[in-house]
This record gives sequence, structure tokens and C-alpha cells, in this order.
Amino acid sequence: MDDKIVVGLDIGSTKICAVAGRVIRNNKEQETLEVLGVGETTLTDGVAKGSVVNVNNTVNAIRKAVAEASNQSNLDIYEVNVSFSGSHVTSVKASGSITRSSFGDEVQTDDIDHLLNDMYRTSVPADKEIIHVLPMDFVVDTETNIQQPVGRNGVKLGADFQLITAQTTAVRNTRKCISRNNLLQDTMMLSALASGLAVLTDEEKYAGVAIVDIGGGTTEMAIYYRNVLRHIAVLPWAGNSLTSDIQAGCKILPNQAELLKKKFGNANPNEFNLNEVVAVPGLINRKPKDVLLKNVAVIIEDRLREIAALVQAEIVRSGYEGKLLGGIVLTGGSALIPGVEAIFTRVTGIEEVRVGYPENLEPNGRADLVGDPTYATAVGLVWAGYKTIDNRISFISDPNRSNKEEELVASPNVVRSGPAPSSRPVAPAPAPAPPVEEPKKNWYDKLKEMFQPIKGDETGYYP
Repeated sequence: MDDKIVVGLDIGSTKICAVAGRVIRNNKEQETLEVLGVGETTLTDGVAKGSVVNVNNTVNAIRKAVAEASNQSNLDIYEVNVSFSGSHVTSVKASGSITRSSFGDEVQTDDIDHLLNDMYRTSVPADKEIIHVLPMDFVVDTETNIQQPVGRNGVKLGADFQLITAQTTAVRNTRKCISRNNLLQDTMMLSALASGLAVLTDEEKYAGVAIVDIGGGTTEMAIYYRNVLRHIAVLPWAGNSLTSDIQAGCKILPNQAELLKKKFGNANPNEFNLNEVVAVPGLINRKPKDVLLKNVAVIIEDRLREIAALVQAEIVRSGYEGKLLGGIVLTGGSALIPGVEAIFTRVTGIEEVRVGYPENLEPNGRADLVGDPTYATAVGLVWAGYKTIDNRISFISDPNRSNKEEELVASPNVVRSGPAPSSRPVAPAPAPAPPVEEPKKNWYDKLKEMFQPIKGDETGYYP
């Protein structure tokens, strides 16, 4: 385990973050994640609402982040686990089943893999692509609500699934950004699922928990119950929405609004007096502008209340209202705003609300860099190389999907994992045909050519 090193690449709306790490055992024989390198690049015009909109800018940002992580860890990075997001991501519930060949045999893992492969062939709109197929409850013959079907006897194996789909062009752009950096994509994972690997405990997943990842462009949530993923939702409002509201409400520039949110942002207006102001630099040859911190807090509170109300609506829609004993776990950059837990408690009525920090990190200087909720997705992508979202299945992405065009590496010196492609004997090139000698022309033929016009072809050019 100590020899395996995994790199997580979080492609976010405001930043690109690369984290290289490996799982080791500490003195207490507990598995911890040793962070070997961290690279981060600010991205202002490349990703919008979680989707890549400017490939060139995103490619350059990925290159810088990966190079920084490579220098810190002294590694040649050629394979990464990648996050994806976007308001185009949807979750569809579907059912599938297969008929096994033998009645007496027990259900095996291969049978589940067969069923999963069939579900990846489910018909979806032409502009959509199935990213994840995650089972919920299984059915063996007439027995329903089975958590683990392996070992049971039966002929018919079925299950209810979560089909997580994304827009094909958005996924293709993400893969294009990876391949143009001479990188291979190992696993592509929804950001909320990756964040869950970093901040959620097994007890919370069993008791019932909703993880809410408030990123820059989107807010993603995932609901777990009895260790099974039950619901996925992506909301188009997140940290950038707070910045836009502050910009419009205080009439300042976007970069000033972002800085104001990070330094003085608070979701509780009662924390400030009416005379507490901060001077924001104006335009050239203009006076600075005084901004009331209480007004900033009111703006942040209103937007976070909207996001919390949408989260509550999704919990009700999922059918797990009142069943989430683990409550809500907030992560992402906006989860660091003071008072955010109180807003979600007040709006959703759920008392158990906490901010999720990446856990089980081996103490070192680089672990301190990624120890807050902003880096939960990147850290979770590293954990994805060692543990899975659902222990009942062996893969969360279609293993039969051909991504040759996206995964081709331009440099021939990059070492690829896996077996080498099978070589084929090359047929020898055919020998050139001997030149054909033209028959000699007599004086009559030469005279005929002089007076006969030359015929052209239908594709020729005539001045």
C-alpha cells in the first residue's frame, strides 16, 4: 500500500487543485493519508458552474497545478483522478435485472458486474452520458430490499440504481483538458462523492447523512442511508452567488467583493455594529468606498438561507426527511463562513449540522495546507484510489467505454499503466509496378495531336 501513490485533480469554478498522496499505517495501525505534494492555481475564466467553458485557460491552469504538486512530491505525474460537476448533472432512478444460468449456484460478484455493465448501456438522451451507475437495493428472485446479494441462491438478480448522467460535451471538454496535459484519467468522479470520501464517517453513512458541498459555481448534495447512496442533486447557486450579491448590493468590483467575503464574511448580522465599516478602494482617481459589514452579513445570510431552503427541498423530495440521524455535513469553501451551521439548522430543522474537514491525514506541513473544507474534493479524489463509494461493486465508471481519443498522450515517453497494446504484424508494402513504356508515335499521330483540342475533366480549373 505504501508504494501506491494517487493524484487527485479537482477542477473547480474558482481554482484548480492537485494533491498527491499515499495511504500509510501510523503507529496505531490506522490508515492515514500522507500528503506528498499540493498544487493550486486560481482560475477566473475557464470553468463556469462546474463546466469547462474555456479549454485553453483550463489546460494552462491544470499544467501549473500539476507541475507544482510534482515538484513538491518529486514525482512524475502521469495519471490522475478527476472531479466533475455542473448544473447539467442529473440523477435518474432506474431498475435492471439479469437471469442467471444456474438456479443452484450462489450469486457472485461477477453477476453484479454483469448487471452493472448492462445498466451502462441504458438508453439516455443523445446529449447525455452515464458517468456513474450506483446500486441501491437488490432483488433476488422474489426477495426484495436486499443490501448484499452475494452468497444468496436465485436465478433472477435485479436492483434499483442511481444513474448519474452529465452533458456529453462538458465531459468531453474535461477529458480534453486532461489529455492535452499528457495525463491519463484513472477515475472521473462527481465532486460531492469525492468530498464524501474525505469528510464522512462510516457511522454517518449508515445512520443517514446529507453532505452539502458548497463550491464556487455549484452546490452539490448527496444523501447516504444504510451505507448506500440514495439521492444526488446539483444546485446552480454557491460561493460565486454570494460574491455576485455582495458586488451588486455594495456596488463594488467583483475581486473586491470576493476579498470582502473571505476576510469579513459572516452569516450572522448581529455580530456587527452599525458603525463597523471597511474602506474599499475605488477606481483610479476615485475616493474609497465605505461598506457596512452588517450589510455584507445580511446579504450573505439571505443567499445562504436560499441555498439551505433548496437543500431542505431536496431532502423532502428524496423521501428521507426525518431519517437522517447523521444530519448535514457542510463542506466546500463557503462552509468556512462563520454562522453557516446556524442558518442550515434554522432553515432545515435538522439539529445535527457540522462543517466537514478532511479526516485521517498524516500530520505534516502539506497536510495543514489541505486540512480545511476547501480541499475536501481534492483529498477525496486521492482516497478514491484506495477505497470505493460502495463496497458491493468493483467499479463506479464504465470499464468498457472507449476513451482512446481523450486519453491518448501526445508524448511517447510517458509510461502508461496496464498491459501494452497487442502488436500486429505489419504487411510489407507492395513492390512498385514496373513503368509501362508508351508506344512510339508515327508522323500521322503527331500531326493529329497538333490540331485536336485537349479535353479537360469535370473537376479541372478553367481560367
